[in-house]
Amino acid sequence: MKKIASFTVNHDTLEKGMYISRIDGDVVTYDIRMKKPNGGDYLHMSAAHTLEHLFATYARNSQYGDKIVYVGPMGCRTGFYLLTRDTLTHAQAISLVKESMAFVRDFEGEIPGNKKEECGNYLDHDLVGAKKIGDEMYAVLENWTEKDLQYKE
Repeated sequence: MKKIASFTVNHDTLEKGMYISRIDGDVVTYDIRMKKPNGGDYLHMSAAHTLEHLFATYARNSQYGDKIVYVGPMGCRTGFYLLTRDTLTHAQAISLVKESMAFVRDFEGEIPGNKKEECGNYLDHDLVGAKKIGDEMYAVLENWTEKDLQYKE
């Protein structure tokens, strides 16, 4: 079988940050790398679950909500994917992710979509852990620019 694009990225040199993973027609996939691959420190599932609820809710309710295709975690637990329509510029995508991370970092209250009838695993959440991830990623992306979106060799 043909190797998929994400498996061609050198995970030995990949650092925390935000990258353009691929562009398929009018859909841009961003790799939001929150942990160093194979570094021994991975996203804890409860915190990633909460981050998903908060990140997706914020992004879909932002001024760019109609351009969001998908927000979700990577199976390797080192980050998230953000899929957008290409009408969202790369600069706007960076801004949206930074705003989303600040929202997560500062969030107080009831986690959106956290009722039994709304979520398939509503008891498995970690708001404190999600807030920590949001804080760490905001710091990583604070000065991120479009030139930083390319994977390093």
